[in-house]
Amino acid sequence: MPASPSTARAINDRLALRLMQQEGPLTAGQLKQLTGLSRPSVADLVERLSAAGLIAVVGESGSQRRGPNARLYGIVADRAHLAALDVRTEGVSVVVSDLLGTELARASVPITDDAGTGPAVEQAVALVERVAKEAGAERLHTVGIGAPGLIDPSTGELRDSSGLPEWHRRLVAALQERLPDARVLVENETNLAALAEQRDGAAGDRDTFVLLWLGHGTGAAVVLDGALRRGASGGTGEIGFLPVPGTATLPSATDCEGGFHSLAGAAAIAGLAAEYGLVAEGVPHEPYAAALVRKAVGAQGAAAGAHGESSAARFLDALADRLAIGAASVVAVLDPGCVVLGGEVGQAGGSVLAARVAERLVRMSPLPVEVRASVLGGGAVLRGALLTARDGAQDELFAPPAR
Repeated sequence: MPASPSTARAINDRLALRLMQQEGPLTAGQLKQLTGLSRPSVADLVERLSAAGLIAVVGESGSQRRGPNARLYGIVADRAHLAALDVRTEGVSVVVSDLLGTELARASVPITDDAGTGPAVEQAVALVERVAKEAGAERLHTVGIGAPGLIDPSTGELRDSSGLPEWHRRLVAALQERLPDARVLVENETNLAALAEQRDGAAGDRDTFVLLWLGHGTGAAVVLDGALRRGASGGTGEIGFLPVPGTATLPSATDCEGGFHSLAGAAAIAGLAAEYGLVAEGVPHEPYAAALVRKAVGAQGAAAGAHGESSAARFLDALADRLAIGAASVVAVLDPGCVVLGGEVGQAGGSVLAARVAERLVRMSPLPVEVRASVLGGGAVLRGALLTARDGAQDELFAPPAR
């Protein structure tokens, strides 16, 4: 059954907007060429989108010819403002952008364990309001939040999780109260990191892969056939609870101690480095475990140890042994073809650590798998939250009007 005229117009409008998002400002002639529409249809389309305040003339394509076809039409970027939050156990980072995702302002605030739930929530909300003001955003259209813990797949809400501060859950409600006109979207931090790595990072050419998050804790995000898989309860990727050899105990339903987290979490990496005599200088905005790995990568070819290689190289080998245990389990079950070592530690290890993990997976698994280092590191969560907010806002604003 052919689409009605109104439906066809809505489809064409969305196509034109997506093209402007991808290609930047376009002339009517370029829109005609890219969409395959007739000149009158493009003229009507431009008129509709201009009247809706979604596009505007932003320049001219050249000085030789002036007229309708020479005008460049672009999306009105300040039609909506977006905010993205990366919520960690130790603080919050916020970025505010326009509708196209162009960053306008950014800031972070540390939140200590003894801050208390109310003050912690107030600090985080005040940060959002301050960054929005600095960006010139009178109101926020959509807010994307990346947080540790499980997201209920049926409600989209952050669930109670053991070991996480209470202010995480309270923050979502507080933002909805203080920003009543904004749409608030919450997603697990590792899932957002995977989205960002697929759009802008290490997995850009992959529609099936697993991101192994290596930060303060451990986690995994699973993308199969282009779709993020959350599981029946939202718990896909809770790899920190994976029982593994090499730990003194087994994890429980409320504590991942004894699971993969005990081998690859930040504290475990720091302990392993100490066994090899490695310490790292404090680096601003970089977790200590990541600083250790980065230093080891830089020093691996330095002074040789008792067995003909440096202590840094032996530390990286031992760390790769640990990471390969968790990665091999994921590969055996999902056959993703690609594992991205994400988070600050994955980025710090770079191709050196990724190659070591890949060597071990070749020996441990019959399934072919490529191991890549994160391009975005810890910044992937904030980038993923911003992409989610942008997609949500554009889906709403670019949707055909209700009839």
